[in-house]
Amino acid sequence: MVQYFAGIDVGASAVKVVIINDQKEVVAKALRKTGLDIVSSAQSALDEAKGVITNPIKMVATGFGRTNLPFVQGTITEISAHSKGVYYYFPRALTIIDIGAQDNKVIHLDNNGQMINFKMNRKCAAGTGAFLEEIAYKMDIPIAELNALAKRSDNPVELGSYCTVFTATEILTRIREGKKKEDIIRGVYSSVVKRIIEMDSLQGQVAITGGVIAYNDVLVELLKNYTHNDVLVPSIPQFTGALGAALTAMGK
Repeated sequence: MVQYFAGIDVGASAVKVVIINDQKEVVAKALRKTGLDIVSSAQSALDEAKGVITNPIKMVATGFGRTNLPFVQGTITEISAHSKGVYYYFPRALTIIDIGAQDNKVIHLDNNGQMINFKMNRKCAAGTGAFLEEIAYKMDIPIAELNALAKRSDNPVELGSYCTVFTATEILTRIREGKKKEDIIRGVYSSVVKRIIEMDSLQGQVAITGGVIAYNDVLVELLKNYTHNDVLVPSIPQFTGALGAALTAMGK
């Protein structure tokens, strides 16, 4: 009988579920907005991912809401989950950047996938998914259009402010100066990269993951320009934490 293992990543913005089989192959995944009822959202995503699977599934949760789920058999920190998930795709020494809805992480792994150290940005939302959403709201631009706009920029605007509130004020100034919105947005993405760079040194091979990168690949281009090297991206970056949790459920 095939064995299945599930990872549930309860993030601030979305719940992600990944199911793997006993060959460590991803067989299903699902996503739901976290909303106010964490348990209901997680259960709904899990039910969708399970589909017609009737075999018992061992489940491990991660993310900020990991301790809220009564039906899982264990929990794992976000740092460990993303480390395992990214190393699954790129088994080598890595510097992992995870850009989430509410915080950023820089994680350093050795050749065996063991964590050397990490840094987190929890003091301010600047440089996170929430920062991009706030800027999109202030500029009255659908969040889904930001990435394409930034790619059309031919004269990026340099933004000096890092705080979300001050950046919004600075953007209004740039608009009054007649700067194009695509150049301003490119500057916003550059400010996200600057926040990451100031968190920790990006040594060796860099990989980037998380929900933000799944929809904003312009950040990969900007990071490549900074590191002067290729930047790796998992095939399912938004589900990497859930994958790491599933691998933990499997005992890997």
